[in-house]
Order: sequence, then C-alpha cells, then structure tokens
Amino acid sequence: MATQQRLMRADARRNRDAILAAAREIFETEGVLASLDAIALRAGVGNATLYRNFPTREDLLAAVMEASIDSARAQAQALGRERSPRDALAEWLVWLTWRLRIWHDLPQCIATARGSSDASMNPAISSLVDQTNNLLGRAREAGAAIDAVNGSEVFELVTALSWAVDRFGDDEPAARRRVEIATAGLFKPLSKSRS
Repeated sequence: MATQQRLMRADARRNRDAILAAAREIFETEGVLASLDAIALRAGVGNATLYRNFPTREDLLAAVMEASIDSARAQAQALGRERSPRDALAEWLVWLTWRLRIWHDLPQCIATARGSSDASMNPAISSLVDQTNNLLGRAREAGAAIDAVNGSEVFELVTALSWAVDRFGDDEPAARRRVEIATAGLFKPLSKSRS
C-alpha cells in the first residue's frame, strides 16, 4: 500500500510537471489567455487533472511564473555584483521588460493581480518588485537614481513597457531603446569629469 501511494505521488508529480511544461510552451506561443484544454492536451492529461492541480488560470500562471523567479533572482544578484548600481538597475529594467513580454497578455494579468490582495500571482510578482526595489535602492545610495519613485512604481512601468514591446513586435535592440527612453527620468544625470 505504501509503495502504491508513493507511485501515485510520483505520478501526480509527473502530471503536475507536464502541465507546467505544457503551459510554459503554450503561453510563449499563444499567450497567457490560451486555451486550458490545449494545455491539458499538450501535457497528456485530462482536464480534471489540470483543474485538480490548478483550479484557476491564475493559479496555473502563478506556478509557471514561480518557476521562473529563481532565474530572475539570480539575474538581479549577478547584475548587482558585476555592475555599477546605475548600470545594474538599467540592465535589470531592460532584462525584466524583455522577459515579461514573452507571454502575450501577461501585463494585463499582472495589473489585475496587483489590484487584488489575495491573487495567487502576487508572491511571484512581489519577488520581482523586491528585486527592482533592491536595485533601485542601491542606485539611489550611489546617487544615480532619483528619490521620487519606488520599486513598485518602477515595476509597473516595466510591465507597461513589456506590453509595448510585445505589441509593437520589438526585437531586443528596439526593446532596449524603448526601455532606455522610457526610464531615462529615473536616473540622475551623469556628472561630467573636469578637464
């Protein structure tokens, strides 16, 4: 009996992993509002299995996002170690905008979740806001960023920019330029060295 329960748990884990992998693939090609039935089909599970694991689309999206949070954390930490505070923040904003644009309609889902305190996506979103806030704080301490904004506002700006990058079909250089233009006001002017 214990062996059978263990097998069921392993089987349930495989089903959950298959659903997450299928959702990630489909979100990348069709957007986050893609058919949940198509995700179940791609995962090789029935709809009941999908809904048992993820009762709502938001629950599924939150789980897929959560799987990507570790790489985002690592990226923010690497930027913080390897670059000046100003450059770390600027590069994070470009990196995050580009990553959020991958899934069509994700900005809309993020905006909706931010408006609801019990949204299942909020832990993943909060982690991204925290990383943004940390890099913004370091840039402020170095005298490179203005004091008039907070990490949450900057994250919302990046979310809006990711929508624009997706909708206008930007490639990476165009996305970088869009982000640099839109976020230029976050940074204090570079001081000119004296001759």
